[in-house]
Amino acid sequence: MAIRTVAVVGAGYMGGGIAQCFADAGLHVTIADADAEATRASHERLLREAREFERLDLVNAGYADRVAANLHVADSIEEAVADVDMIEEVVPENPEIKASVHARIEAAARPDAVFGSNTSTIPITDMAAGLAHPERFLGVHFSNPAPFIPGVEIILHPGTDEAVARAAEEAVRATGKLTARLKDKAGFVLNRLQFTLLKEAMTIVEEGVASADDVDTIVRTTFGFRLPFFGPFVIADMAGLDTYRGGFATLEKHYGERLSCLESLAELVDSGHYGVKSGGGFVVPAEGNEALVEYRNTAYARLTRLLSDLGPAPVGRSTGAAVTEAPAEADSGERLG
Repeated sequence: MAIRTVAVVGAGYMGGGIAQCFADAGLHVTIADADAEATRASHERLLREAREFERLDLVNAGYADRVAANLHVADSIEEAVADVDMIEEVVPENPEIKASVHARIEAAARPDAVFGSNTSTIPITDMAAGLAHPERFLGVHFSNPAPFIPGVEIILHPGTDEAVARAAEEAVRATGKLTARLKDKAGFVLNRLQFTLLKEAMTIVEEGVASADDVDTIVRTTFGFRLPFFGPFVIADMAGLDTYRGGFATLEKHYGERLSCLESLAELVDSGHYGVKSGGGFVVPAEGNEALVEYRNTAYARLTRLLSDLGPAPVGRSTGAAVTEAPAEADSGERLG
């Protein structure tokens, strides 16, 4: 089930970035937005962005030409999806809006087309229930900004055809992205973690423990500093699972069950698995971790130099409240994750 043609429905900031990714990979991509005028405006913006990305050396040479050659416009959703191998829906994170757009897509698309949604949080099973061909449907969740964030969630509901899942994965990997296949659960992985972090950060500010600026400083210069290289399980394995278990005991005493130690961690520690220090852990084996430690130290040192070269991010300084700015252009799709 080779995918050579793609329609992206919703050509705002998120959808447009996804369309650029597929076009850069050499796929024939057609975009459609709320109306023909909006679609043409998005197309012009995406071509400008592609040239600017290349000028700033943010993408590989020839990126702008590849996007220009492979990115096309349609006057309607129906025209865009009529005869393509894969459809990626990127409209606002609203179940009613998505259901309406999905009905239009299914009425016009080939019955054998792969049908993906870029939803950030809505269960795939819920959306599939309203489709005539739920076996063709799955979540294909890119992150913002799509041209530069390498991970993509591939979310299957119980009825998703395995061949459809493989075809979607191959199409996404053709763009150079890394995919992770997930079972369907609201928020999936990315936004369950991201929303949980934000809520706890907001709680810390509301409690008066720290300002929003100071919370952001701690996140990006401590555990967040590690995250470009390691996920939470490797980080815990390197820190010591016995240390984590003791920390959970303290946190549970002060914050209750929501921060208690889960059984899986307790079982590892009870059986002598402390991570790198002894016995291995969640994902790191018991022996032969010298290369991992060397990689860690090199990675952190090089990231420190990169951040020094870039200088501080040009964000507004708050006085205890979050500072947010919307992009200059309205977006027809969601920006979560």
